[in-house]
Amino acid sequence: MKTKVYDVVIVGAGISGALVADQLKRKGRSVLILEAGLDEGLKPSSYQDYLEHFYTQEVKVPNSPYPNNPNAPQSNVLDIQKIEPGKPDVSGYYVQYGPLPFSSTNTRAVGGTTLHWLGICLRMLPNDFRMRSKYGYGVDWPLKYKDLKSYYEQAELEIGVSADVEDLWYPGTNASFFGKGYRFPMHKIPPSYLDQVLTRRLKGMIYYDQQDEVKIDVVSIPQGRNSIPNKHYIDPRTNKPYQPVSAVGHPHMGERCEGNSSCIPICPVQAKYNALKTLDKAVNGKGKGRVEVRTQCVVSRLEIDSDNGKIKGVIYQHYPGSHKERTAVGKCYVLAASAIENAKLMLASGAAKTSGQLGCNLMDHPYLLTWALMPDPVGPFRGPFSTSGIPSFRDGPFRKRHSAFRTDIGNWGWNFPTGAPFSDVQLMVDQHNLFGKELRNQLYNSVQKQFRFGFLIEQIPQTSNRVTIDPNHVDAMGNYRPVIYYNLSEYELAGFATAKSFSDQVFQRLGAAQFTSYAPSDPGFVQYEGMGYSFHGSGHIVGTHRMGNHAHDSVVSKTQKCWDHQNLYLVGCGSMPTIGTSNPTLTMAALALQASESIINDLR
Repeated sequence: MKTKVYDVVIVGAGISGALVADQLKRKGRSVLILEAGLDEGLKPSSYQDYLEHFYTQEVKVPNSPYPNNPNAPQSNVLDIQKIEPGKPDVSGYYVQYGPLPFSSTNTRAVGGTTLHWLGICLRMLPNDFRMRSKYGYGVDWPLKYKDLKSYYEQAELEIGVSADVEDLWYPGTNASFFGKGYRFPMHKIPPSYLDQVLTRRLKGMIYYDQQDEVKIDVVSIPQGRNSIPNKHYIDPRTNKPYQPVSAVGHPHMGERCEGNSSCIPICPVQAKYNALKTLDKAVNGKGKGRVEVRTQCVVSRLEIDSDNGKIKGVIYQHYPGSHKERTAVGKCYVLAASAIENAKLMLASGAAKTSGQLGCNLMDHPYLLTWALMPDPVGPFRGPFSTSGIPSFRDGPFRKRHSAFRTDIGNWGWNFPTGAPFSDVQLMVDQHNLFGKELRNQLYNSVQKQFRFGFLIEQIPQTSNRVTIDPNHVDAMGNYRPVIYYNLSEYELAGFATAKSFSDQVFQRLGAAQFTSYAPSDPGFVQYEGMGYSFHGSGHIVGTHRMGNHAHDSVVSKTQKCWDHQNLYLVGCGSMPTIGTSNPTLTMAALALQASESIINDLR
């Protein structure tokens, strides 16, 4: 039989793949998406299956609603362990050589990691694009903030971001950051009671980072979840007021955030954006082109033309069955899996060798927690997870000494650091022998006063933090498992120290009782200048095929086209040269939209 040739073959049905497919369909192109995961989520019944699985899980971690699939295995935070020197941790999907564990996960399913993302939609700051020239660390991007500005606006429309420009402030920016008269599609998610308390009590606070004066402000966070539509926002696609996108298959569900407290790992009503919405539009919506999605198709390698370096086909296996290799053929190819899966696939194909940077510069936001008891109740354990934060340390002269960081104000009490409120009940019943009215009173006095900070620490790129492959480590289908080497530099550790010092001063100002503790037995325990800290992963997998101006020091160009293979694009967070302090999904979406224009031009 003659092999069908598509205009574009995309690997991965997450947000990057969905956005590229949707843009190509509008231009009349034929697209094939190969997804390793099962055909789940696009039907109301299958999304309900995710919820039912979530309800049965004792521990509610990011991937708990999404069953592990031995044919397309995925990482799980429950597999993270302390790494013994010289002995890799092989307990999970990742093979971890450390010396520190890489603690972030992604979801291998239709919809990708947006199934369990938090939903925070922050743009990167202008100085994030020029870290090397401004502060002497990391590298500069081949792009400037202004080059992505219009794509940020498109991404905020596609995701459906809720925020009010007048309530936002970021260091190192001015009115031109958003542009005169810019509005978001929907108004901000209302601040929690905790947000309001901290806004009042921290007003006017100044923190001194050596000689640098840092003004402290509590600021609303732009959210990728449905709120009240902004009547002044006109959707450029329809020239009508913006209408929130409901749950896939349920036209009247999820049109507003209901305040559920399970944003991570799953929004029960799909008021929070996930890539299923864009994918559903790409497959079933209007457009001259056609998008076909094949699930349960695990790509093992790319077929490369030895004469010109172009990609000739994508080799994949379909399960269940014989696992016989098949080939998908297109004029252009897009790898839109996670930064780790993209790098693994390229390495397995012997691709992109020129720069020596493939698989290198793996980054995350090491996540430092601090927690305390307020003098009075602050109403924790409501959703969403975080509605406000402190952006004061996102940029400033201090970046010449230590990492920048962003501060999350958590609405879920001590859930993350201690497992509250369940752990509180267990402690009071099993160890303090409380019951009845005394138990209820003690729980109220403790649980209702809980609050915590989460610090997303900027990590700089290092070639030693990398993803590689080893024929001794393969999965059930014989495909490579990612082999990871990961560590933190003094730049990040100094950021930990500043974040903890800042947190201590805030707790003191609030009259809050400090309960933060870090144990040497924690998998992410590190020491810096005599103090111990424990970090977690943020789920922000960045780097491994970074963009640049030259083939000798980067894997892809500023449009995410691979230098070595001119009909191949590597789209996603793996192309980001640095991580900054913003959750990366919005930037990833903007980059995908930009890459789509380049792909369309190539096809012409």
